[in-house]
Amino acid sequence: MPFQHPEEIGYGQVIKRYVTRKDSDHPRYLELNGYRFLHPAWPRSKRFTRRLIGDAATITDAEPAALLGFEWRARLTAAWLIGVDRREAFRNRLGDLLLDSEVCYSGRGYCFALARLGTHADAEILTAHLDRYLPDALGALLRLDARLGTHHADRFTQPDGLWDQWVQALFRLSDQPGYSPDEQRRWTDLQCSFINSRFRP
Repeated sequence: MPFQHPEEIGYGQVIKRYVTRKDSDHPRYLELNGYRFLHPAWPRSKRFTRRLIGDAATITDAEPAALLGFEWRARLTAAWLIGVDRREAFRNRLGDLLLDSEVCYSGRGYCFALARLGTHADAEILTAHLDRYLPDALGALLRLDARLGTHHADRFTQPDGLWDQWVQALFRLSDQPGYSPDEQRRWTDLQCSFINSRFRP
């Protein structure tokens, strides 16, 4: 599906309002991609998170839909806004985008959103993604397995399974603890717990 700038469908304001907006010294999409806001010691963390949660609550459904049709910065931001507010209507769209894996970085946002939605349907989407592309979705799937009492991730994480094979194939990752299943889950838990602790429905 070709990218379409939101201006082309009457939503030109969404890029400036949600994606390139500066709640810190960097545009929002860069903060979402870098996770600096997850560190409570960062002086602007509260303001950044408060505004993210506020936008997630007030954005219309048409606005994230317009962002999801554009490039990675817009898609990453839309996924976070969808995930923060748990907009289940976007589940299938996020699943399609995750499975297509058209652009870099945005997959992290889709995985966060699906982890926040937190149902069996989301676990199935993440499992289907892992069958094609391992790295992005494992932490989110492990979180959902723990929450739902399921075992979707077992076949990926068993000793010498697909995850181990993927890490060993990339020599630069094989000795880095950040690429263990536990660390992947920890990062997803951190993102979701951070939002949960600050979200007031």
